[in-house]
Amino acid sequence: MGEPHIILFLLNIAGAAALLIWAVRLVRTGVERGFAAHLRIWLRHSANNRWLAAGTGMMAAVFLQSSTAVAVLASNFVVKGGITATVGLAILLGADVGSALVTQFLMVRQAFLIPLLLLVGVAIFLRGQTSAQQIGRILIGIALIFVSLDMIRAATGPLVGDPGTQNVMAYLGRDLLTAFVLGAGFAWVVHSSVAAVLLFVTLVGQGVLPTPAAAAMILGANLGGAMIAYVLTLSATVASRRMVVANLALRGGGAIVATLFISMVPEILNAFGKTPARQAINLHLAFNLGLALLMLPVIRPTIALLNKVMPDKPSTDFALNKSSALDPAAIDRPQRALDCTARELLGMGQQIERMLVAIEPLYDHWSSENGKLIRAQDAEIQKMHFDVKLYLAQLGKKGLEEVLGRRSMEFASISSSLASASDTITRIMLELAERLDRQNLQFSKQGREEIGDFSDRVQSNVQLALNVMMNQNPAEARELVAAKEKVRNVEQKLQRSHIGRLREGLVDSIETSNIHQETLRALKQINTAFSQIGYPILHKSGDLLKSRLT
Repeated sequence: MGEPHIILFLLNIAGAAALLIWAVRLVRTGVERGFAAHLRIWLRHSANNRWLAAGTGMMAAVFLQSSTAVAVLASNFVVKGGITATVGLAILLGADVGSALVTQFLMVRQAFLIPLLLLVGVAIFLRGQTSAQQIGRILIGIALIFVSLDMIRAATGPLVGDPGTQNVMAYLGRDLLTAFVLGAGFAWVVHSSVAAVLLFVTLVGQGVLPTPAAAAMILGANLGGAMIAYVLTLSATVASRRMVVANLALRGGGAIVATLFISMVPEILNAFGKTPARQAINLHLAFNLGLALLMLPVIRPTIALLNKVMPDKPSTDFALNKSSALDPAAIDRPQRALDCTARELLGMGQQIERMLVAIEPLYDHWSSENGKLIRAQDAEIQKMHFDVKLYLAQLGKKGLEEVLGRRSMEFASISSSLASASDTITRIMLELAERLDRQNLQFSKQGREEIGDFSDRVQSNVQLALNVMMNQNPAEARELVAAKEKVRNVEQKLQRSHIGRLREGLVDSIETSNIHQETLRALKQINTAFSQIGYPILHKSGDLLKSRLT
């Protein structure tokens, strides 16, 4: 090939790979925005059985098209005590299988799928409400994945039979270690093992990659995918990282062993299918499915071993934040001063999120020490709120332009809402958790599940609110405000369900009735406080009427 053709080829391959990576993330974004709360609830309900946990992890990975996203979700549950590390590892093993199933589905080639998915997806996205729009986003993302794979096939077509290409690829077919490292590196760079595997399978299907090289690169992508979750959870607690480390050791170590075996017995690949592409993609599924079936019965001793290797460290989650983003020297520069205020508000929101995560386990096992830490954190939040008010008041004395003055008032309102959320956690929820312990009361099984599920929904909205605070995205702000109405409806539904149990005369429900109802109302108030973050953004974008969303 001449030089212009090489440049054009590289451009086509890079563009197709970029579209593939973006399309996979588009699908994941749609699922996270539309169904994050449901996924959290499913994961919580799988805590009692490792096989159920693996199945839930598998389904979650299918929807999210990412085992990494499932790993981060499961890690958050371990942090808050919702599941154990043993159950978390089962979820991750299942998620790896789900990720492999996604690649099986996405390699289906039907001519009508791309136009059909685009037509339906765009129609739903343009005409639907917030939740329906996410379904449209998912369908568009899947269609674009198919488009990117077709682009890769078209771009690599001229390479078939090219002597230079054959020499390079033949070397990879002989040096499986290099192929393995390249596969792991590519999966790490694109932060998606699904995208990496789809690319490698497409290349081997075109006859560009030898089958052994593709198999090694796919196995390497398994190591790269597990490494992504490991790095993303480095700042998490030791308890939540154990399952991620175990998954990395099992998946990565298993991939290395499998690669060595294939290098010694390459004929084994013929057992996975008739065509090179089918052999490569079936190997990916067989590897993850076999690893899950092999390790699920022994995950308990695996985690026990990691408990010794990775002992718990003293928690510093509630160490008071002594530093402040409010820079007195910026008072004479209003724009910079308001940026400092925004950073301080984001810090307040993140601390309240940690308080909300920490409060729920106290409903099951009261801890006076953790209760004191939460109260201390609330005192710090109230101080931050007071400092923000004084800072904005000093800024107002300088005289502000209309736009900056309005932004200052918005920040004051958000600060008040955040302080109210912190107060609700400490004054209401903490007192209710302590009362449960003091009076030796216990929720009914269904009642406790309802509170846990509702708490997951609110926590999901809190995370969305913090994202909105950072990126000021009108679409996410609209989703945040719309979620306020959903939470209100769910809270009313749960209140009716609780009343129904009272009519049935369930003793546990009667004894904890006030605590149950007040907890639901407190969580709704916290959700409302964080939803206030979205209103100023929607007001600027014209998406807000005087009383409701347009």
